[in-house]
Amino acid sequence: MHVPSNVFREYDIRGVADRDLRDDLVHALGLALSTMLPAGPKRRVALARDCRISSERLHAALTRGLVEGGAHVIDVGVGPTPMLYFAVHDLDVDGGVMITGSHNPADENGFKMMRGRASFFGADIQALRAKLEAGDLPLTPGGKVESADVREEYIAALTKDIERPPAMPVVLDAGNGAGGPIGLAVLRKIGLEPEALFCEMDGLFPNHHPDPTVPKNLDALVARVRATGARVGLAYDGDADRLGAVDATGEIVWGDKLMILFSRAVLEKNPGAAILGEVKCSQTLYDDIAVHGGRPIMWKTGHSLIKTKMKEEHALLAGEMSGHLFFADRYFGYDDAIYASLRLVELLGKTGKTMGELLADVPKTVTTPELRVDCPDELKFPLVAAVTAAFRARGNTVIDTDGARVSFGGGAWGLVRASNTGPVLVMRFEAPDDATLLKVRTDVEDVVATERARLAKR
Repeated sequence: MHVPSNVFREYDIRGVADRDLRDDLVHALGLALSTMLPAGPKRRVALARDCRISSERLHAALTRGLVEGGAHVIDVGVGPTPMLYFAVHDLDVDGGVMITGSHNPADENGFKMMRGRASFFGADIQALRAKLEAGDLPLTPGGKVESADVREEYIAALTKDIERPPAMPVVLDAGNGAGGPIGLAVLRKIGLEPEALFCEMDGLFPNHHPDPTVPKNLDALVARVRATGARVGLAYDGDADRLGAVDATGEIVWGDKLMILFSRAVLEKNPGAAILGEVKCSQTLYDDIAVHGGRPIMWKTGHSLIKTKMKEEHALLAGEMSGHLFFADRYFGYDDAIYASLRLVELLGKTGKTMGELLADVPKTVTTPELRVDCPDELKFPLVAAVTAAFRARGNTVIDTDGARVSFGGGAWGLVRASNTGPVLVMRFEAPDDATLLKVRTDVEDVVATERARLAKR
């Protein structure tokens, strides 16, 4: 059996469904995964899927493999990824699998996995791949399947500690992904009357690509917020573990700015709390956490890595530029865009202000979007190491938590990191003004080009 190595990523398994995720591979994946669940007489695993066309086929093949491997599968149906995370906590199972392509195109799909309540990533995923490549996966008797509907319990958990906001106009764009129906249900449950944009599940995503980190995917939401005078526009990705937000003016508010809003609210009631951001986040986030009495921690990009670090640091909040937002304050600590949207409307309701008004005291900076540059897998990590060494030799401070975040003083910095999910270098830049931004970007890109040429000659 051919095992395509490219689908086994740092955080999940992902590929083009009909090309990379054949039934025989997915069946074997279920067999192999069943051997890696915590030892126990039942080996119970919760299983859910998103609304993509290929998810039903993958669900059938994976279920067959898990059962033949002796696992007790509890099928919680179609829904968002955080509903699967909730099921793992609520049903006291030994692991979980979410079949989802997340924010990727409609023809892609994959598997996000858990062992116990912890993320299954990195070395675990490579060990799983090695089992598949070795073959000879034993059949184990005793496996079975049952269904469990956790939707109402999940909705109750989402809303139980949310303070009902006063009436305010809200628009929700779920991108025809798996989070739309529950997103509308919880907003209504706390007393709002959200306007729905593309909240019907449709695995072909006919209206726009379900990734709120790409501005063009928010065009319809921006237009609707402006047309209706809504206080806020909310957007989910395909499996509703990423939140996008649009202010009342129609301006997009990115993940690091949402983190400033949330961290202030958390620190008001939990002085000194640890709060995590990732290396692409604005320096204004870390400065603001410190000013408001928190303990800022800059960490690696990736939802699995963030969740693991949160537990180590007992952090109450974490977030990424991509809109993954993790609340351990009053919640479970996993990334849930539906819950984050409730915390946002709660905050706006309490203050009576817009996001823009609440962020008015944050120093203005200019930033680039996330810039992705093709770079072979065998070169990307040595290149980042070479860039780190080059700037340190020049006397720049370089944070190497995840790649090279090079400081130029005055709040200006540039990031070069190797993507964990493809042959790509990721770069981002921030500075107090356009001229400084251009200078910093040019400097970093010149060093990257020089070091790349040097390494290519070896």
